[in-house]
Amino acid sequence: MKKIILITGGQRSGKSVYAEKLALSLSDNPVYLATAHVWDDEFKERVRKHQERRGEQWTNIEEEKYLSKHDIYNKVIVIDCVTLWCTNFFFDREADADTQPTVSEALEEIKKEFDKFTDKDNTFIFVTNEIGSGEVSGNAVQRKFTDMQGWMNQYVASKADEVIMMVCGIPVKIK
Repeated sequence: MKKIILITGGQRSGKSVYAEKLALSLSDNPVYLATAHVWDDEFKERVRKHQERRGEQWTNIEEEKYLSKHDIYNKVIVIDCVTLWCTNFFFDREADADTQPTVSEALEEIKKEFDKFTDKDNTFIFVTNEIGSGEVSGNAVQRKFTDMQGWMNQYVASKADEVIMMVCGIPVKIK
């Protein structure tokens, strides 16, 4: 039976650790689907620490955009994270500045991919960030991304069976 869980919160609020513990409580062999593009050595080290923390019982998949291309059925899947996944649709590394997708185009494409990916009998645990909870950025590109990511969070939450907000390592049930 399909179930969608969204875990949201601020940076270092305990989202990923909570998602991993939840997945392990539901399955002996969950799947960890990492959406990040590794930009630099510092981020590479973060990825390594995450992988080390998870251990061998996890199936690790790295996929920056098209999650639905992976044949994963009847599994518990942690998707970490929606924010970095959105980045991969918002900023096309193959395109120049004049041909980047608009916010509407990127949002439409990621929603379509979300729907295609979640149209399976799995337990999906999406991790995301509340990047719009701070002040409004002075940078126009950052404001556009914050808008897009906030709209995607709302979309995932509208489809979710449960929404949990992490505050200082404490899960607070929203839905």
